[in-house]
Amino acid sequence: MADQVLDCKGMNCPMPIVAITKAVKQMSCGQKLEVHATDLAFKMDLEAWARRTGNQITSFTEGEVLRAVIEIT
Repeated sequence: MADQVLDCKGMNCPMPIVAITKAVKQMSCGQKLEVHATDLAFKMDLEAWARRTGNQITSFTEGEVLRAVIEIT
């Protein structure tokens, strides 16, 4: 279960990543952030962001709304 849910539906690149970066700064190591997005580039952008920041994507579900859970490290 996520500690926080971030709704990025309707946002286009790069705004979901900007919103995630801002949210993560307010969170602690070990906490989980669930993100909901509709941007088609979201998965690729999120994977690049996770590699760059060292945070872990613990789950990703595709559908009309993309759902990702990120563990803060």
